[in-house]
Amino acid sequence: MDDIVKQAMAKWPNVPDCFGWLGLDARGHWFLRDDAVQALGPFEQSKGSLLEHEKLLAFIARNYAKDDLGRWFFQNGPQRVYVELEAAPFVWRLQPGGEVQAQTGALATPEACLVDEQGRVYLVTALGLGLVHSQDVGLVADALEQQRWSQEDVLASSLPERFGFVRSPAQQAAVR
Repeated sequence: MDDIVKQAMAKWPNVPDCFGWLGLDARGHWFLRDDAVQALGPFEQSKGSLLEHEKLLAFIARNYAKDDLGRWFFQNGPQRVYVELEAAPFVWRLQPGGEVQAQTGALATPEACLVDEQGRVYLVTALGLGLVHSQDVGLVADALEQQRWSQEDVLASSLPERFGFVRSPAQQAAVR
């Protein structure tokens, strides 16, 4: 986490959390979701505005974390901005050396390969669960043929509980 973020958190410890305003799609893109977008429905139905500013994306990546309840967030100064996840906390791109790289830039080594009922491919790493970017699914097929990983069939609905993450912190907060 950035030092400036830690300093802001110490200076303003009681800033309310923010829900529903940031989303991560299945291709690793971040979306800003204002009140009007949120009123149109959940993240899968109404994504919002694609974030493209490189420095903002880098700031989000450096300050992306998970709380004790499995909710992923971006620490924006003193405020936690909880992230709506289309699929999983990470979106992996396969790298030539066998590692995978997340939308945050973090590198990890796959430990397991999961395929859901819709044919979406996930990799489990020490960092957590991530969806394989759709452009890299062919590379995963090659790795499976080379027996680098074994494939496990799963139900997508079972993944949040099994891997300890919350797809929609906003919906969870609304229920409480």
